[in-house]
Amino acid sequence: MLAPIAAAPLALADPPPPDPAVQPVGVPGPPPDTGAVPSAPPGVLVTPDGWTVTVVGSDESQLPVAPLTTAISSREYLVGGTFTGKVSGSGKTKLAGGTLEAGVQIGCGIVSDEEEINPGASFTPGIGIPFTGANTPTFGTGISLQGKVYLKPGTVNIVPLDKKSFKGTGTRVTITGVRVKFDQCAGQSFIRSYATLTSSTDNTDDVITYLGVTKAV
Repeated sequence: MLAPIAAAPLALADPPPPDPAVQPVGVPGPPPDTGAVPSAPPGVLVTPDGWTVTVVGSDESQLPVAPLTTAISSREYLVGGTFTGKVSGSGKTKLAGGTLEAGVQIGCGIVSDEEEINPGASFTPGIGIPFTGANTPTFGTGISLQGKVYLKPGTVNIVPLDKKSFKGTGTRVTITGVRVKFDQCAGQSFIRSYATLTSSTDNTDDVITYLGVTKAV
């Protein structure tokens, strides 16, 4: 007699690993990139007249965005930041205000200067083989296009965004969501902010520039 054989329980397969492209329901995703960058140390100048001229940057952002032209040689950014200038101390001259200019500097490692496309044509005569009484001439033709791109060393493009004249000892420029672009860039690009403060008296100008942290894109 054969003893009854108990059926083995079906093994449960391990669940498949979660798809990293699918965000689980109820779990917040990563925060959007705002392009925030740290600010550099302030620019400080002690004038021969005894004034201290200071310019600082804060709350800066430089977000790379797709160019509106869709050209691969264009670079575009959304930039922002607050730039503050002040004159302090007890100088021996009378202050007459000044100006504060803020903007960005965009550098490109290689610049595409110009492009050239040269069409060409070829004509090749010949003689057919084998011979059948008389030599039979043959002809071959071809058309080609040759493209050239001329490159030159990189350059830095300075883009002023605002210039504010002021009276007294202090001024501020705040930039939010301003779109800037640079064309004909065939290499890696770099961007940083700048702010130049000019303090004036009746017969002098004292100039100091703040340079932000360089961001490579």
